[in-house]
Amino acid sequence: MTPIRLLLVEDDPDWVKSMSVYLNREEDLLVVGTAATPEEALRLAASIEFDVALLDVHLTEAGRDGIYAALALAELRPVRIVMLTSDASERTMTDAFTAGALHYLDKSRFKELPQAIRGVYHHPEAMEALLKELRRLKREEQLQPLTAAEREVYEMLEEGCTHAQIERKLYKSESTLKNQVNKILKKLGVRSGREAVDKVRKGGLDNHRDIERK
Repeated sequence: MTPIRLLLVEDDPDWVKSMSVYLNREEDLLVVGTAATPEEALRLAASIEFDVALLDVHLTEAGRDGIYAALALAELRPVRIVMLTSDASERTMTDAFTAGALHYLDKSRFKELPQAIRGVYHHPEAMEALLKELRRLKREEQLQPLTAAEREVYEMLEEGCTHAQIERKLYKSESTLKNQVNKILKKLGVRSGREAVDKVRKGGLDNHRDIERK
């Protein structure tokens, strides 16, 4: 039997040690790498093969950087993620799923972890469908303040069009387009079209520090 390979991302060394021993007792599970920070997790993810990532929500004093590590991991490669935490708040749970987690488990329920891992590895389809709908709803929530004309402009920015291309395709003057883009940026709370697209794509999870990948 080929085991499910696990990447464990957790800043508590005692938890890492005990969970590695606990999970490796299961004949179909194998911890192949551990990391204590988002930066370490991304470096490791780029160099090893694994099937499921187990991420603590709170990795450092910086806050909920495990959620932002999940976002960065998903950008780096296709990955199935289980979030581990002692924070049962609705907002944190929703943000974890927005970041791409397929499961969310309180650490006090660690005995359920092996089955949770098997579930996201063998049967991710139902949860992936729900996450797709969540991402759609989050996108609509972000774009709701825009007028129809502003949304049309935003969607062309999302497609990668330049301002000159948008002006030609939508028959807008330079000043009109500039005014509409400025309104879009203000409503979305960003400074550039690129930031706007990135924020909407991430479901509004944009307030995080850059994670160094090198």
